Amino acid sequence: MRQQLDLGAGRAVLLMDSISLLTPGDEGAIVVSASHGGVYVGELAAPYALKLVTFNDAGIGKDSAGTAGLKILERSGIAACTCASTSARIGDVDDHWRNGVVSVVNEHAAGIGIRAGMTLREAVDRAASVAA
Repeated sequence: MRQQLDLGAGRAVLLMDSISLLTPGDEGAIVVSASHGGVYVGELAAPYALKLVTFNDAGIGKDSAGTAGLKILERSGIAACTCASTSARIGDVDDHWRNGVVSVVNEHAAGIGIRAGMTLREAVDRAASVAA
């Protein structure tokens, strides 16, 4: 599933079950993805220069494998965070949007005020409020 939601005031967010649903033209968007936050998805998302991208932490895992993509996005200058797998199901963006709670943030996300413990919607609102 992929859909765009209007947040009002000319702001929008793309919701997608998988980050593999990114397409040309998505550059600069705010994207809520229900993919795990591993290296592979970080590499997929990095070329799009997104304003914010979110993933599922997949339980974090061995050597933080479930959030390793955040470091790749950090190096690319992209704000990124994961939501806790205990708050939303991997692969279900509707569940992320309704129930997601931020678990891990990269430095760019922290720099715009996104913090662990806030809801995913609060994180999206924060990114949307920051001037491009």
